[in-house]
Amino acid sequence: NPKRTRFRKQHRGRMKGISYRGTRICFGRYALQALEPAWIT
Repeated sequence: NPKRTRFRKQHRGRMKGISYRGTRICFGRYALQALEPAWIT
């Protein structure tokens, strides 16, 4: 159980960073708005 939770947490953080950086450059201002709600969710 602890192993799975740890992996899930790491994966979530990694996805956030990559998505934020890539989307921000691609969309720009729109990326921030779309990512904001996605981050919380």
